[in-house]
Amino acid sequence: MYNKLLKKEKKLAVIGLGYVGLPIALAFAKKTSVIGFDINSKRIGMLKKSIDPSKELAKSEFDDCDIQFTDQLDDLKKAEFFIVAVPTPIDTYKRPDLTPLISATETVAKVLKKGDYVIFESTVYPGCTEEDCIPVLEKISGLKFRKDFMVGYSPERINPGDKNHTLNNVVKVVSGCCDEALEEIAKVYELVVGAGVHRAPSIKVAEAAKIIENTQRDVNIALMNELSLIFDKLNINTYDVLEAAGTKWNFLKFYPGLVGGHCIGVDPYYLTYKASQLGIHAKVINSGREINDDMGEHVAQTLVKKLVAKGKEPTSAKALIIGATFKENVTDIRNSKVYDVYHELKSFGVSVEIMDSLADKEEVLHEYKVQLQDQPSGKYDIVIVAVSHDGYKSFDEKYFKTLLTDIGVLADLKSLYRGKIHELDYWSL
Repeated sequence: MYNKLLKKEKKLAVIGLGYVGLPIALAFAKKTSVIGFDINSKRIGMLKKSIDPSKELAKSEFDDCDIQFTDQLDDLKKAEFFIVAVPTPIDTYKRPDLTPLISATETVAKVLKKGDYVIFESTVYPGCTEEDCIPVLEKISGLKFRKDFMVGYSPERINPGDKNHTLNNVVKVVSGCCDEALEEIAKVYELVVGAGVHRAPSIKVAEAAKIIENTQRDVNIALMNELSLIFDKLNINTYDVLEAAGTKWNFLKFYPGLVGGHCIGVDPYYLTYKASQLGIHAKVINSGREINDDMGEHVAQTLVKKLVAKGKEPTSAKALIIGATFKENVTDIRNSKVYDVYHELKSFGVSVEIMDSLADKEEVLHEYKVQLQDQPSGKYDIVIVAVSHDGYKSFDEKYFKTLLTDIGVLADLKSLYRGKIHELDYWSL
């Protein structure tokens, strides 16, 4: 398979061209012949014009690429090596929603042939590839796993907004259903991953490795958020404490904040779901999730209390939230916890506006039923800087004075302005 892909005698297909799939497809397209498939026809239209809808990749990234972008199933019949890179979200009950993954698996199954390879990159719980996906491939294709086609799992490690830790320079974990498949899959990925690959002993190990990467971060951030709750009561700044503690060589540097997005805020629920099936209540992981999920409410309630203490009725108060994406320097709004703050403030009767220099207005309106503002609309009793986009780092006290009323509070959730605000009522996590 590796040799034929390299000689362009066989084609590689990437199913799902979002922030994970597109960089993979373009990287391989500089080495092999690639079919980029996505069910979103609007996205395909933009990609054909060398425009990344996620605004992560420049037009130049599309140069010298042997790639066909398509939303047509028939085009996938020309491929023999399939990489599935679709989202794995959670539902309203915080349970794994495998709908996109199973749908993509069904798509591949319809064009699967003897000798083909299918590699899954979507983040899942250990066992999902073999227990949920492979049966779908077999049932629809009529082929037999291992005998007729091979399967592997290689978890994505793309970090949105990060220009340093890219596909090429981060070690890639790969796994296969047998030794032969593992070696072929590893060699294929080595074409585009300069940092090399780590050969996991099984598909389940590779799945588990991915799921704990974000779970570990989630639990550590939860500890910081809990410490923030404590230090707020003690009237000391959490970031000051962390700066002091961080002078010790083995102190782990994590920070408090809103934990959203489609990775850290989602992946732990896949692991706790699987744990519950095994009769295990994952106490630490669940506790961490509870703390992080409650931070939006904590922020809003703290700020409302500050206004009430100053004699301001919440129902006559006005607030501005600066930043709407789930993290800094990205356009992605999925599972952004900023909207938890928004809705909690609204529940107290506060009039709330949101502005963001990167988020797409139409997407925000569709996803959250919130109309983004282009500019501030006067004076506010609360201003919350929720996301640390680079463009916000230059804001100073003079600017915030133009936004706040005499009793106004500046909430700096990322501690961007620590030590720079001297006259305003300043609060951070």
